[in-house]
Amino acid sequence: MNLISDFSNISSLLSEWYKINKRDLPWRKLTDPYQIWISEIILQQTRIEQGLPYFKSIINRFPKVTDMSEATPDELLKLWQGLGYYSRARNMHEAARQIVHEFGGQFPSTYEELLRLKGVGEYTASAVASIAYKQPKAVVDGNVFRVLARVFAIDTPINTAEGKKVFTRIAEQLLDRKHPDIHNQAMMDFGALQCTPVNPDCSSCPLAVHCLAFSLGKTQDLPVKLTGAKKQNRYFHYFFLTDGQSTWLRQRVEKDIWQQLWEFPLIESDHEESIETLFKREDVCAWTSTPCTIGIPVNLKHILTHRIIHARFIPIRFEKKGSFPKEWKKVRLDQLDQFAVSRLMELFLDRIH
Repeated sequence: MNLISDFSNISSLLSEWYKINKRDLPWRKLTDPYQIWISEIILQQTRIEQGLPYFKSIINRFPKVTDMSEATPDELLKLWQGLGYYSRARNMHEAARQIVHEFGGQFPSTYEELLRLKGVGEYTASAVASIAYKQPKAVVDGNVFRVLARVFAIDTPINTAEGKKVFTRIAEQLLDRKHPDIHNQAMMDFGALQCTPVNPDCSSCPLAVHCLAFSLGKTQDLPVKLTGAKKQNRYFHYFFLTDGQSTWLRQRVEKDIWQQLWEFPLIESDHEESIETLFKREDVCAWTSTPCTIGIPVNLKHILTHRIIHARFIPIRFEKKGSFPKEWKKVRLDQLDQFAVSRLMELFLDRIH
């Protein structure tokens, strides 16, 4: 393949394909950097069909960046509930406040300024800069990695520093610098709809004649990704304390999964503890010092990107309130849905409702 001569042909073919096959998405009907930014943050680790309702909810609640900046983190986290990777929502809220305090409420208009925002990396900055402002910055996400790896038969692992350099360099060379917004969106849609991870339809692919992986029979072998570390097992023992009308929650303030989300009082251990052992602990004895009834525990397994959570929810009903830490929050059972909780908590609450 003559790369220099083929770059423009590939870009033209992608643009033509995009005109016919592009997905009808609300943020593509305008060039509002705020809405494009929100869509890109949501879609970083979320499928479009899952993320679209969240995008609409967030825009309806916070139509302008100033509206988001004035909200509490809890308000945004509640809207985000169920999407996972909650640091994205916390960073989004901090970035909204940055835009108001550092940029006078005007959304940053250059790639360099966008990179200053909390939670905005090279990919998101490139996407917003190219789509909203037509700045010639190539995006490189999972879909783009796949297209480039196959078209140019690149076997450098995509999740390495060297891989990032190689793919970014080729993406920049391939970019249509006159129409970077169309080109980048075409690349992303092409990877999502045509050059799919499994069983891509190469027979109808407009890039088949240029695709080295197709000619070499290596389509299913690319891209290459190094195997990640083994998932960590964690054991969570939750205490669902109730007097029949209310329960008690604590907020996760540690820099860990689900930071700032609410949950029942928790004891974590490096293995699954028996009920008998848990109730011998000094802190649990303090909670259960008044007459109470222990219900049937509910066991749930919840899989995250790098962790497997083995959770046990232990219902405890009191006749009188126990001795609880002052930082716990008493919440009426019928008001639990007002608090932002993890998907794991949500699964348990669905069981008891």
